[in-house]
Amino acid sequence: MTVAAVMTYDSLVNDIQTYLERTDQQTLDKIPQFIMLAEQIIASEIKFLGNLTVATSTMVQSENVIPKPARWRKTVSMNVTVAGKRQPVLLRTYEYIREYWPNPTTTDVPLFFCDYDFEHWLVGPTPAAAYAYEVLYYERVQPLDSSNQSNWFTQYAPQALLYGTLLQAMPFLKNDERMPMWQSNYDKIIEVLKVENVTRGADRQAIARDS
Repeated sequence: MTVAAVMTYDSLVNDIQTYLERTDQQTLDKIPQFIMLAEQIIASEIKFLGNLTVATSTMVQSENVIPKPARWRKTVSMNVTVAGKRQPVLLRTYEYIREYWPNPTTTDVPLFFCDYDFEHWLVGPTPAAAYAYEVLYYERVQPLDSSNQSNWFTQYAPQALLYGTLLQAMPFLKNDERMPMWQSNYDKIIEVLKVENVTRGADRQAIARDS
């Protein structure tokens, strides 16, 4: 039985070398950067459910600024557990929370949250106790490198990653007549991924409505 090849970081690097038909060290040294840029571009084009993640932790009493998880990208929802019951913490603007709860030294059960900065949330009211909370959020995929051989891209979007990496190499190489072919292949794969992602998102919403 033939086993399908699975993309890894090392196999991708080898494939890029083959496709580019370049062996000079200057180009080889740039391949990790091309891969990193491709990962960022693909992630910006598709908000895929594959990196939808749940994190749980405990708030600090009298502290209204909460650290976000590593590689946080976008928050979907937050809830807090009070007296054994889970209740939602609703998304509001920074200005709304500051106006609603102007004195951060007074405390109560948090009702609202917002992005305080890229690494923290702000909640209001300020927690009156060490409440357990749960956050559903989109996580940035762990980048590929020699010590992290696989991730969501290598498992579920290897073709997009391959052609995306080749496209990122184009400004460095300056001229390659195959660029239109790579761009066309990349665009087709991204469209397929977007359709799959929309379908999964619609299915998730349907389940939520029926629950």
